[in-house]
Amino acid sequence: MADKFAIVTGASTGIGFELAHCAARAGYDLLVAADEALIEAAARDFSLHGVNVMAVEADLSTLDGVDRLLAATGGRAIDVLCANAGVGTGGAFLQQEVATWRHSIDTNVTGTVYLLQSVLTRMVARSSGKVLVTGSIAGYIPGSFNAVYNATKAFIDNFTEALRNELRDIGGVTLTTLMPGATETEFFARADMLDTQLGQNDKADPAKVARDGWDALMAGKGHIVSGWSNKLQVAGAGIVPQSVLAQQHRKMAEPGSGNR
Repeated sequence: MADKFAIVTGASTGIGFELAHCAARAGYDLLVAADEALIEAAARDFSLHGVNVMAVEADLSTLDGVDRLLAATGGRAIDVLCANAGVGTGGAFLQQEVATWRHSIDTNVTGTVYLLQSVLTRMVARSSGKVLVTGSIAGYIPGSFNAVYNATKAFIDNFTEALRNELRDIGGVTLTTLMPGATETEFFARADMLDTQLGQNDKADPAKVARDGWDALMAGKGHIVSGWSNKLQVAGAGIVPQSVLAQQHRKMAEPGSGNR
């Protein structure tokens, strides 16, 4: 058993999968979670780094799912948490099933906030621990045809900034927000966005995004926007009117926009 222990959520694919590899390479024993059976195969990959890996298939949109994840720690002190689990929603909002947009909100917001409160309370009690939360540059952009997802990421970006301020006098505990742009993951297929410009355009390498996030986490940075073009988008979002940003997003995310 290593003397370091990390939890990574949403670890079956994409950025979370690569973050778990970063942690395992750094010598952390792992507890990884996702809401799909693929997490078991992913856990076997992580264990090749010579660390102990536990996998939990859990629905982190529910408080019970988060409790199940935390129970799997067996009371072991959590040195690092990568709260990466997230669900996307593409298409026109009025055409979405209530269960679809609610699952996104409950995963990206409610489950994440509950997990952060639970883990950070433990970290603050012992004045030790590092947390990385996956936000998004989408949180700076009104997401036409991605409205719920972008709004959930706006919440996460804003919430973690406020929470970071509340924690500023707590020595030994850091909170880092990773804000990637479009990344080559299963996100666009799962959000039914493969026929959009966003779905078809070139995207960032999830391994590079994860390394950027992991390095920022280890350095105790407050936030990291992965990629220079994404940094420019964030800077521009503070200047360009929101209505213009919404129209620009529409051109990229409207169903069928990739075929025009």
